[in-house]
Amino acid sequence: MLLKGKKALIFGVVNDRSIAYGIAKQFSEQGARLAFSYAADPIAKRLAPISENLGGEFMYKCDVTSDEDIAAGADLVREQWGDVDVIVHSIAYANREDLKGRFIDTSREGYKVALDVSSFSLVALCRAYEEMLTPGASVLTLSYYGAGKVVANYNAMGVAKAALEACVRYLAVDLGEKGVRINAISAGPVKTMAASAIGGFKTILSKIEERAPLHRNITTDDVGKCALYLASDLSSGTTGDVVFVDSGYNIMGV
Repeated sequence: MLLKGKKALIFGVVNDRSIAYGIAKQFSEQGARLAFSYAADPIAKRLAPISENLGGEFMYKCDVTSDEDIAAGADLVREQWGDVDVIVHSIAYANREDLKGRFIDTSREGYKVALDVSSFSLVALCRAYEEMLTPGASVLTLSYYGAGKVVANYNAMGVAKAALEACVRYLAVDLGEKGVRINAISAGPVKTMAASAIGGFKTILSKIEERAPLHRNITTDDVGKCALYLASDLSSGTTGDVVFVDSGYNIMGV
């Protein structure tokens, strides 16, 4: 088993259609020990049976916009586990009004929210858990094609994902000093709760099927398998990278 006995902390499972769920499922099947963090109480009700089904050892609430919450969560994990081998950051949010219309009309507050939740949270979590990360540990985050190309209605989230990918590169240098790796997976569109906020999502899915080299949309299992590689020793020489799991759509030109 690729992750036998490895302690993996998962941020971002909302339901069994979440990309983070697909990752956690693959980790569980490969012997990882799992713990889950959630943002709000309503999510906990959906997450509890998922955690139980995947063999999760504990769950805890963490608002990633709060340094106090992050610190309290880190203390709890330190008490429960002592150290951590894998962190999965699958967290993103933008106000609905900032996911439509013109990007130029994004509000200052909306911009701050998108960048804080979707990008800076990765930095904050890495800082809080840095001393717990074992040599050879792996940190993973989730990005999207819209970080580097303009995607209609992605707007503030596209800018937040671009910042997230830059954070991965800079964090790779800091974390690499103790042998910790960090990478991003740029996943193709998947029908998740978060995706429902993006206008024209069905059109995006149909374009992928039409133009991507594999002529199909990806699944959460596809992303989970890539995450399994990046979390395991199979990717021991890979850090600071963005790996596309999008049926090859990103390579296509006009």
